[in-house]
Amino acid sequence: ALTANSDVDDWWPHTICEGGFLDPSEYYVVCANILGSCYGTTGPMSENPETGEPYYDRFPRLTIRDIVRAHRQLADHLGISRIHTIIGPSVGGFQAIEWATEEPERFDRLVLLGTAEKATPWTIAIDETQRMIIKADRTYGEHRADAGADGLSAARALALLTYRGPEGYNITQQNRPGMEETIPGLPTNHRACTYQRHQGEKLVKRFDAYAYMTILDSFDTHDIGRGRGGVEQALKRLAPIRTMVIGLSGDLVFPPEDMKALAAKIPGAEYREITSSFGHDGFLVEHDQLNRTVSPFLK
Repeated sequence: ALTANSDVDDWWPHTICEGGFLDPSEYYVVCANILGSCYGTTGPMSENPETGEPYYDRFPRLTIRDIVRAHRQLADHLGISRIHTIIGPSVGGFQAIEWATEEPERFDRLVLLGTAEKATPWTIAIDETQRMIIKADRTYGEHRADAGADGLSAARALALLTYRGPEGYNITQQNRPGMEETIPGLPTNHRACTYQRHQGEKLVKRFDAYAYMTILDSFDTHDIGRGRGGVEQALKRLAPIRTMVIGLSGDLVFPPEDMKALAAKIPGAEYREITSSFGHDGFLVEHDQLNRTVSPFLK
């Protein structure tokens, strides 16, 4: 996913475990860090050989196709010629469908969760709003690792609104009795406010603004139809692969109707839908439904 690392168990809980669809007793699971991230691959904090300093905001622009090209080289290096299943949620789904389209002969199965075959104007607008927020932080552009930190925190808070949606917030972020009242009888320190600040600060502690901007920019390049005769023509390449497309009820980023339309364009694809009050974040939360849905498909 967007800011995830290569430790699947860290960010996708209750899936890589006994009984989960990524059961390590049945499958060898590989998850790689992505180019541009700050988790070990070449990214903005890597040394620019021309200057001897980190790239910062001078890091080269990347596409989803570039990221997939690196995954392909990794698979070749590991001697993996045939892959049982490639699975990806969100921007991981961008990579999964791009790779499967480029090398359909390499995969038996494809599972796409809350994702798309092309970045839509809606998702690009979300990304651009986050970029505007980060650039509004006057420290962004300074050559130091914590540049743009306040902007990154605010951008993350905005993104969470699109990930969760109103139902998820209204379930989990109601004010509790006894919360601090600056004015007697008038709660001003709302739980929803502290949650937004906490989530922004949480990301700043593990990520940097330059890596975040790099991945957002890469996200917007996604289009499997580019150079392949258009999206529908490109999706025909997936015919040899057994494909499952999974939508998430209430997903504001990749609405279920878009996921159904995607499944209809892929030859022989199955469509399933997971019910969740947490929108796009349902793929992180609804692990029981996910395991029940995906496990039989893999077998």
